[in-house]
Amino acid sequence: MNKIDALIAEMCPDGVQYTSIGSLITRTRERGKDKKDIQQVYAVSNTLGMVRVEEFRENTIHSEDTSNYTVIRPNMYAYNPSRLNIGSIAMLKNNISGLVSPMYVVFSIDERKIMKEYFEYNIRSSFVRNKIETFKEEGARFRFDFNRWEWIRIPLPPLPIQQEIVRVLDNFTELTAELTAELTARKKQYEYYRSRLLTFEDDVPRVKLVDVADISRGVRVVKKQLIPDGTYPVYQNSLAPMGYYNKYNCDANTTYVISAGAAGEIGFCDKNFWAADDCLVFSNPNGVINKYIYYFLTTKQNFIRSNVRKASIPRLSRTVIENLQIPLLSLEEQERIVTILDRFDTLTNDLTSGIPAEIEARRKQYEYYRDKLLAFKEARA
Repeated sequence: MNKIDALIAEMCPDGVQYTSIGSLITRTRERGKDKKDIQQVYAVSNTLGMVRVEEFRENTIHSEDTSNYTVIRPNMYAYNPSRLNIGSIAMLKNNISGLVSPMYVVFSIDERKIMKEYFEYNIRSSFVRNKIETFKEEGARFRFDFNRWEWIRIPLPPLPIQQEIVRVLDNFTELTAELTAELTARKKQYEYYRSRLLTFEDDVPRVKLVDVADISRGVRVVKKQLIPDGTYPVYQNSLAPMGYYNKYNCDANTTYVISAGAAGEIGFCDKNFWAADDCLVFSNPNGVINKYIYYFLTTKQNFIRSNVRKASIPRLSRTVIENLQIPLLSLEEQERIVTILDRFDTLTNDLTSGIPAEIEARRKQYEYYRDKLLAFKEARA
């Protein structure tokens, strides 16, 4: 019997009481105009949590007049009623009170009954997320008003049990954080070696890309031509496939550049695929390895993006790519560089075998145990 089971057997052998989230939280409506000493403005991000606006979207998301903004204090929560479905809810975890947009709902929790960390794990759980989706305002695209928290009941075990659950789940999140930090370090290392391996002195000959490979546009397809069970991915205006097709027009191990939409993005496909008309495809390379072209282009990403024409649909001219001058190395040296960078790429980007794959596995493991640990036999009233 683990510690949590032992605590349950000791403290609530007949089951755990369930209570509404609404009974555990209290909405606050302090306005900025009444607190002249509070100046910091926060925003809620669905990925970063509560952040200072100067660190989020270049400080362009709030009004100069914050008199009608709502005060938020340490350990209080804020959420956007129209974006709660994507996780736009967060707690202020630092000690600096601030202001949030009047579009947000701000509330505090009753820490005599529920730990803030236990509350946090509950509102992120699959059970609560599904309930939020179920109880959103009928007919609206999405809206979840404050009074709807009364409709969601969660288990409320004694505080020692909450504390042990938090300890177990914190171990999972700490491991994921460590892996994420390692991934960030590896990506910086990868970028350093890529730049170093592909930076050469002036005595290394260079040649325009158009002179060593055919650079052509793909062939247009429309969505109605795509099939869900097609064999070959179709790339159009982003690095994500727009769908699948039963034919291909590009061989495996081919580099391509997006010329419209996500213009300037550089891709490489290791299997046969269909390139649509917003792709610039490199074929028939002469004296260069196709993957070497790909890695070279990644070092020119900023330059390429700077030449994208900003319009309703961003576009990149083929001549920008054609005129780039690539260092012309021996095939053996190209192969050596590609082999080294492939290892880094697998480690930092591969969703099946690199660090991202391990992070994804840990995330799924965490979600499984979180939902399992937050499910209890309910005590009879």
